[in-house]
Amino acid sequence: MYSHLVTYLFETRAIRVCPKDKLFWYTSGKIGPYYINTHFLFGSEEEAKRLLGQIDSLKDDKLACTGEIHKAVMEQYGKNPIFRGTIDALAAYIDERYNTRTFDFISGGERRDWFFSLPAASILGKPHITLFKDMDATVYENRSSHVRENLGGAAVLHVADLITSASSYTRAWIPIITNLGAKMKYSLAVVDRLQGGAEALDRLDVESHALVRIDRGVFEEACRREYIDEAQLKMVLDYMEDPDGSMRLFLMEHPEFLEDALKRGGKAAERARLLIENDLYNLNAK
Repeated sequence: MYSHLVTYLFETRAIRVCPKDKLFWYTSGKIGPYYINTHFLFGSEEEAKRLLGQIDSLKDDKLACTGEIHKAVMEQYGKNPIFRGTIDALAAYIDERYNTRTFDFISGGERRDWFFSLPAASILGKPHITLFKDMDATVYENRSSHVRENLGGAAVLHVADLITSASSYTRAWIPIITNLGAKMKYSLAVVDRLQGGAEALDRLDVESHALVRIDRGVFEEACRREYIDEAQLKMVLDYMEDPDGSMRLFLMEHPEFLEDALKRGGKAAERARLLIENDLYNLNAK
């Protein structure tokens, strides 16, 4: 299962590693050698973006949207082997690791979790709690959505596309579930970026798992399969060993990188200004 999922992640460019010396800009203003867009496992970047657009056009009608999104993801499950393989891996992991009798609902949060939580709930025969960023929630079961004010102590498994620091959980998903009179017992992410999210959930008494943990083994296997080359692998492994230190060294050795970003304008320039103004890599100490 792991080997197939790594293949899917690189074939769909859900994990994308930059060419040597062409690092990516992150929203924070920091830089790094790879991006993860787990929702591309829907089949491709284009198909994933189309579904996100559909979700955006539907999500304001909270009682109607889950049924339409469910229909779209199950249609894709039926015709796309990568998405079907991913969902089957999720369902098999849940069935084997948790025992479906130990939880009552599957939840997923706006928006990218829904790519995975809705088909997982459908295949496992569980009602789905659709969680919204504004702290609302609906329950989808028997092909219709309704509002439930109290779930009577029910146990919930949350399915996520990606976990980083678990800030969405602590800010919204766990409080919503708690307000519904339920308990988030488990979390299963397709991808764990290993940025402290699992530990944060453990402190909140939520058992956390992931199908793929983004460690050096993922990239070493990608290199063996020639999805990335040796130079890209070294760049990623250096970053994983010391994210800030390796990026500071890169910027000191390539001063033109910041200059080019500022000249390009747009998001690259905005993020370069963030980096400079906040001295994110302590460059002023050089």
